[in-house]
Amino acid sequence: MVGSKTRAPRKKGRIASSTTAPAPSPAPESPASASAHSPPSPRRQQALVNIFADAFAHVLSSDRLPTLLQEIKQALYSRDFGRAFRNEEHLAAYAARWSPTRALCYASVLARIETHLEQLARREPCEPGASPDPRPTLRMLSIGGCAAEHVAFASCLGHTRRSGTLRLLDAAPWEHVASALQARLAADVALVDPSRLAMTFVRADVLCLGPEALAQHVGSAPSIVTLMFTLNELYAEGVIGKTTALLRHLGHVLPAGSLLLVVDSPGSYSEAALGRERKRRYPMQWLLNHTLLEAETPGYAWHRLESEDSTWFRLPEGLSYPIQLENMRYQMHLYRISKSQPVRSTSPSMGPGPE
Repeated sequence: MVGSKTRAPRKKGRIASSTTAPAPSPAPESPASASAHSPPSPRRQQALVNIFADAFAHVLSSDRLPTLLQEIKQALYSRDFGRAFRNEEHLAAYAARWSPTRALCYASVLARIETHLEQLARREPCEPGASPDPRPTLRMLSIGGCAAEHVAFASCLGHTRRSGTLRLLDAAPWEHVASALQARLAADVALVDPSRLAMTFVRADVLCLGPEALAQHVGSAPSIVTLMFTLNELYAEGVIGKTTALLRHLGHVLPAGSLLLVVDSPGSYSEAALGRERKRRYPMQWLLNHTLLEAETPGYAWHRLESEDSTWFRLPEGLSYPIQLENMRYQMHLYRISKSQPVRSTSPSMGPGPE
């Protein structure tokens, strides 16, 4: 299913979590007491996984969980994404099993790029006669985004003094999962004050969105767009041209100063086959850089800010979750967009990309 989380994380590294019940939620951590540029503390990481443990307690304790996980893994292995993410039961099981580690990893990545996020955040204009909100607002659009991005963004806000607006855009029916997580975030303030997080879920196939529709999801203010373990799946599905077009659409509709964050599997796990016979294979990173940095892009330009070909995220010692979680390895690339003078033709070039 295009735009959804289409592969369970590969089991890499030593198991680092216990199988005991989750610890009670820690008291809220004052943003002023911790460096906004440091990784989330173990206490904040425990608060993050507690959100999943509480939101999906009925799933984690269900006798059906092993069967559901096996069904999901078999469907993903067969690349039958419609079957893997066909209903709320499958999605809740996926979120309970694989999203906590992803969320912890994404939260650490967002903390790593905090300097760039600080520059991106803007203060909201207030209504006439209303008191101004002293907190700047960070906007994030997560393409293929669901449970992990949702909770990681909440952790990011709780680590600073910002408010945030989050739009999750995915082709699978994640509404129930997103609502369950938002309810737990509202009930447990250890991670973030719920008044600081506004979340919207949109069910849509991103590859079917034209520039006008995409512009509505992006908005008029600078934002961060994320493709977390999503871009390689779009490429690998054999829709190279549509995926290239999506990246070009983003280049035209994103306001100047916006960020694009790509996180995915490293090395040979992120390769796509090109050509009619699909014999030539190219790394996802090469395809991405070819489109953003090498191809001609009238009216805008991407600038690479940070890049990591392969790095480990390791779970902290003593982390408590009802089932075992694993460490994970990933690649990360961050870009910022700048805009030049408008060109005469406002229609973006939507060529098919490399073949």
